[in-house]
Amino acid sequence: TLAESWRLIARGVADRRSGFHHPTVATIGLDGRPRLRTVILRGCDAASRIVRFHTDIRSQKITELQRDNRVGLHFYEPVSKIQLRLDGLATLNTDNAVADAAWQGSRALSRQCYGIAPGPGAVISDSDAFTLPAPTDEATVAARVHFCAVTVMLERLEWLYLASAGHRRALFHWQDSKDHSHWLAP
Repeated sequence: TLAESWRLIARGVADRRSGFHHPTVATIGLDGRPRLRTVILRGCDAASRIVRFHTDIRSQKITELQRDNRVGLHFYEPVSKIQLRLDGLATLNTDNAVADAAWQGSRALSRQCYGIAPGPGAVISDSDAFTLPAPTDEATVAARVHFCAVTVMLERLEWLYLASAGHRRALFHWQDSKDHSHWLAP
């Protein structure tokens, strides 16, 4: 079950049509309320229990993660009827080898988003009152300063299979350098 979960997560990185490509990420807002948003899954490493997504350092989630780096990710794929809930600790990579490799591995159209002005979440006067540089523009190259590769070290992975004949649920967690797994009542 754990190996299949990692296979589905890896497929989400590679296949943009996969239901696992667009997880919902939960952070703890500055007001203490949960904050949810959809991100694009960009990397995973089962051996080190790490998943990766990218964001703009000007976004609210960066401020939230700087204050409290606990994060949750939720995946659901309706064809397979599998839900994954992952909990872990986020690391913000902005000026290191992880960030550099992630930036270099990104498509030009993805890099373009980090050049938006004003930054994400800013109040604007009209729906189109922002600028976005061309993917090959110098402003897109300069936008690297706004890029952050968020890596999440997993502490828990919960798997749920929805089936008309009976759901199945399992929990995997890592604590005190030990792997723990349990079947749960669905």
